[in-house]
Amino acid sequence: MSADVETSLRSPKAYVLARKAIEAMEAYKVWPTALNFELWVHYITGKDSPLAVEIDAIIGGGEPFTDAVGENLAAKHLPKARLNGEILEAGDALSKELDSVSRAIESARESSSAYGQQLATASKSLDAEDKTVIKEMVEELTTATRKVQEENESLETQLADTTAEVGRLREHLEQVRRDSMTDGLTNLANRKAFDEALERACAQAERRGEALTLAVLDIDHFKSFNDTWGHQTGDQVIRYVASVMARVGEPPRIAARYGGEEFALIFPGERARSAMATLEEIREEVSGRILKRRSTNEDLGAITVSAGMAERKVGEGPTSLVERADEALYASKRNGRNRTSSADPISAAA
Repeated sequence: MSADVETSLRSPKAYVLARKAIEAMEAYKVWPTALNFELWVHYITGKDSPLAVEIDAIIGGGEPFTDAVGENLAAKHLPKARLNGEILEAGDALSKELDSVSRAIESARESSSAYGQQLATASKSLDAEDKTVIKEMVEELTTATRKVQEENESLETQLADTTAEVGRLREHLEQVRRDSMTDGLTNLANRKAFDEALERACAQAERRGEALTLAVLDIDHFKSFNDTWGHQTGDQVIRYVASVMARVGEPPRIAARYGGEEFALIFPGERARSAMATLEEIREEVSGRILKRRSTNEDLGAITVSAGMAERKVGEGPTSLVERADEALYASKRNGRNRTSSADPISAAA
């Protein structure tokens, strides 16, 4: 599912959303399979999306919503299904290339074996000292040698082509892997990439005895802003905040879109004081710019972000660290927004 839908399903309105999807599926006699449920949750949450438009056309035309219809829609509109398809296609192509190489190598092995037998026969025939026999033997060896050379040249060409193709497929699979870990709207790390990165960062901090700080940020009053200006302008705001985070989130730091209008920033090897300074830099840059609506050039005013942070304790895992950073974020929201709060005492805190 997309990050926005995942966020909705983890919010208090998740059960309402799920019931609406089930009711819609029942109304149109759609079997409640896992794939259909995912499709119809997307349908309910994004009534103007390309997926919703296509589903409306299907049910409006009286077409039955079969498994095949659902699979086609998933392949076109669900990122996970598209990604799985790309992986399968690349994997199939790689398997075919490797099968081709195996066949070519086996053929070369058989030719070499036959050539070896001919040499053994020729060795025995030399004892005959018959000029006619020796002449025939030399001609046969010349022909066999030429054949083996031609097959070896063909194999070398095929191996070179296959090496290039395998390299291309490897690059494609690496791109697919990167895409699966990247948020499509912001180009930051997505939730899956964030979870894996935080797991690694906690393990490394524990192993090396290093500091680690986690921050979560949220765009203030984003729902009201979205309702006023529309989702496209809301996406523009999310991309702007992401661009500010990307500038300060270069490796070894990791900037991610946590879900919806919420972001996260991992600070490997950094204590809370250093992270606080960076978060204040982000907050001040975001609030200091007057945004304009891209389509009409209207002034949108300034937006603000609230942030919460927590420095990892010895032995602390990712779940606890995220919970403490979230609690600090909620403290920022309760205390008036547009501020940074820490789960741990910091002198001269914001």
